[in-house]
Amino acid sequence: MCFKNNNDGTGDRVESSAADPILRVEGVTLAFGGVKALNQVGFSVASGSITTLIGPNGAGKTSLFNTISGFYKPNTGSIHVAGRDITHLAPPARAKLGLARSFQNIALFRGMTVLDNIKLGRHVHLRTNIFDALFYLGRARREELALREDIERRIVDFLEIDHIRHASVASLPYGLQKRVELARALAMQPTVLMLDEPVAGMNREETEDMARFILDLRAEWGITVLMVEHDMGMVMDLSDHVVVLNFGQVIADGTPAQVQADPEVIRAYLGAGDVADLRRRLRAEAA
Repeated sequence: MCFKNNNDGTGDRVESSAADPILRVEGVTLAFGGVKALNQVGFSVASGSITTLIGPNGAGKTSLFNTISGFYKPNTGSIHVAGRDITHLAPPARAKLGLARSFQNIALFRGMTVLDNIKLGRHVHLRTNIFDALFYLGRARREELALREDIERRIVDFLEIDHIRHASVASLPYGLQKRVELARALAMQPTVLMLDEPVAGMNREETEDMARFILDLRAEWGITVLMVEHDMGMVMDLSDHVVVLNFGQVIADGTPAQVQADPEVIRAYLGAGDVADLRRRLRAEAA
């Protein structure tokens, strides 16, 4: 499998210049009781890049995602978006600043339509008050119409889901549900899009479609992508930057080629230091 790696937003989001990291994690430690899920984790994500977190099962990738997005509070360390410390902000406040995410396990409202699920992603940016919404008064009506037009014109068309926009999510196959979840994250108008295993469980065709969408989001929309992924072919082909976690610590940080050749990464995946064997396996997966 091979993907070609090619190299805009509004609202209250903070922006970063291309030369500065849009996201910076510094010395983050997260413990559950006496068990450290993360231990002094630090790395940065360049604006406009695709950065991937990889590591064996239980390495701390999802814990780190949950910490960055605000579902977990770190014991120590800090998280910055475009130079602003967001460590103590709640998830909705982080979303307003341009941080959006999808989930490893699909978290859609199955009884609602595709369009209604996507519209929920924009609620953090809406200015309508409860009274306006209850009686569907002028401001609420105008905002609703503008929201619907923007979602259908940009997001639905971009992700090629116009034919299912009125379908119930529960009636859709798995691959299309994953695409709808991506659409809902895009409705949040992100500058940093966090994707937790975006192609997990997908077949080859669905994986290639998702990879194409991710590359186009970076190239056409200028969105920075941070993702967790186990598909090594996709990781090596799409990523500008790879961060490797093992037992809650960063053991490698660099380009795909640098990480692929790192002996510590080999040992983390194989446990036996068989560098040549893993290199052959990674090359085979990326072919």
